[in-house]
Amino acid sequence: MKPIYKAVPLPVESTSRDLAASLGLPWRGTGMPRLVIGRREWIALPDLGISPMNAKTDSGARSSSIHAENVKLSADEKTVRFTTTNHYAEVISCEAPVARLARVRSSTGAARNRIFIETAAVLPGGFRWSILLSLADRSEMLCPMLLGRRALAGYFLIDPQGSHLLGPRRLLDEYRVIPPATNQS
Repeated sequence: MKPIYKAVPLPVESTSRDLAASLGLPWRGTGMPRLVIGRREWIALPDLGISPMNAKTDSGARSSSIHAENVKLSADEKTVRFTTTNHYAEVISCEAPVARLARVRSSTGAARNRIFIETAAVLPGGFRWSILLSLADRSEMLCPMLLGRRALAGYFLIDPQGSHLLGPRRLLDEYRVIPPATNQS
């Protein structure tokens, strides 16, 4: 008979980084311990200077995406420049190497070519891992970032009733880069 696994949430007095280390995470094997995250979590992307950002977890989406405007692909298609905003509505200019160009089918069924970048992601408490993000216009969405199955697999279980279970956004303040003030004269 195949074993059945049960996830039982327990409150703990430690950071997500310490908890992951004590559980031996990250593990990718079936049935191994996972961090429980909510339907939304605060996230930082320190390599891009983005923090904090509200990310929606979506196990129905294969890939992850981030809101991007003013997207400019270099002539050799090896780097991309774009702007996005953090939780405080601060515009952040980003530049990153292109990981790949691929067609992505949206939830409405429309297929579009998207630019993907790979970057480090950090959750409150310090859990860090590498994710692949497509650049998309998410201006009409509540959350500017979507964490899909590929980013979540092997690390997390989702509690659809909870939000920001790993901690408050202030735990990501150390990753925040304050953009320089612009003169309005």
